[in-house]
Amino acid sequence: MLTVNFIPFPTLYTEHLHLREMTNDDVEGLFAMRSNPINMQYISRHIAQTIDDAQVLIDRVKRLLANNEGITWAVCLKDSPQIIGTFGFWRIDAENHRTEIGYMLHQDHQGKGLMHEVMQTGLEYAFNVLKVHAVEASINPANIGSINLAERNGFIREGYFKDMYYFNGKYVDTCMYTLFNPHE
Repeated sequence: MLTVNFIPFPTLYTEHLHLREMTNDDVEGLFAMRSNPINMQYISRHIAQTIDDAQVLIDRVKRLLANNEGITWAVCLKDSPQIIGTFGFWRIDAENHRTEIGYMLHQDHQGKGLMHEVMQTGLEYAFNVLKVHAVEASINPANIGSINLAERNGFIREGYFKDMYYFNGKYVDTCMYTLFNPHE
């Protein structure tokens, strides 16, 4: 069984970014991402309609963190406190030494290699600090950018699940990717 403890909160740094704890001050930036149809097009979650919808997500992130069941970072440019993305391990399966990854970057910052930086740093944390055996990613097969990011970071596609989720009146497929701890 993994022992998970996120106190103190682990702030992480990349060449161009810092990853910090998400706070209530991030609600407007999170709303800007979660209410953006382009950002949400491959995520089987409802688009945020109000600031309160974004606050509900922040509250969920805080609850998972407090219970050591998940961790999500606010992704910020190194010289700014403004949230431009999120990255985290939103479901930690301590018994089986696994976690599921989730990430989002505001469309204005996509295509610049920033999420690759975040992914590398986050995976180092997962394997070297959390000591997980495997990191999983559930990716919409139409999300070529996310698939490329996962594969560029060593994830292997292990399955294609047809009609995995029912969302907005239709069934949605998903691809399951896994990256195993390279230090084991």
